[in-house]
Amino acid sequence: MIKSMTGFGHGEMSNTNNQKVTVEMKSVNHRYCDLSLKLPKKFSMFEAKIRNIMKEYVSRGKIDIYVSFEDLSETGVGLHYNKEMAREYMEVFQKMKEEFQIEMDITASSLARFPEVVTIEEKQQDEEVWWALIEGALRQAAENFVETRTAEGSNLKADLLGKLKQMEEDVLFIEKRSPDIIREYRVKLEEKVKDFLEDSGIEESRIAAEVTLYADKIAVDEEIVRLQSHIRSMRDVLDSDESIGRKLDFMAQEMNREANTILSKSSDVALSEHAIELKTNVEKVREQIQNIE
Repeated sequence: MIKSMTGFGHGEMSNTNNQKVTVEMKSVNHRYCDLSLKLPKKFSMFEAKIRNIMKEYVSRGKIDIYVSFEDLSETGVGLHYNKEMAREYMEVFQKMKEEFQIEMDITASSLARFPEVVTIEEKQQDEEVWWALIEGALRQAAENFVETRTAEGSNLKADLLGKLKQMEEDVLFIEKRSPDIIREYRVKLEEKVKDFLEDSGIEESRIAAEVTLYADKIAVDEEIVRLQSHIRSMRDVLDSDESIGRKLDFMAQEMNREANTILSKSSDVALSEHAIELKTNVEKVREQIQNIE
């Protein structure tokens, strides 16, 4: 099943300690796999692990991943008593008492109100606890992400198959029309020579030589064969489960080259119309392929 390079995924994982991790990801087209991670500072040590997991789910695309967390656990924060800072305060207060001969009425509760004596600090959490939440949310988001890419890929495949069918019909018309153009040219050439020479005794060899030159000039047999082969090959590739974007892009470039050649050799109105339609569909196919992983 082919996958689009555009997608979105969301995942959440929580535990009994009221800790939760949320992961969101979205992607757009890109020639290679470009991962951009937006992580809280406390999760920076997990970046390599996150990148390795994402390699299991994607091979191409510019993917932005956002990780956030909530920690409502009672063990998330704690009070820190700075004994050295408290001692310095008390030494200063003692000096003030002696110098100004005033009473020092400092209590523990009043001392604790001074800056840096008692602070609230986040407790160091077990990395394994947080990683379990991150991995669970990440894989959930990645699976949703792949589902949206696959759904869009199905739509792309249906559209591409429709365009390939139209291209096949145009190629078939060109294949059938080409011999008629040569016969029509021969008739017109004979009529022009007769009118010019006013003589019906035209050398058949000269007419045949001229027709042969013209046929060589407008011949598109090789281009038709290659186009038919590319169309069949592209259908086969679209049924592949592999990453096929780059392969399809190369095939579309080859199709475009053959379509351009056919159009440049065309001297017939009806054939030109189908050649233009063929080239237009090839261009549309190339544009759509840019969305495939």
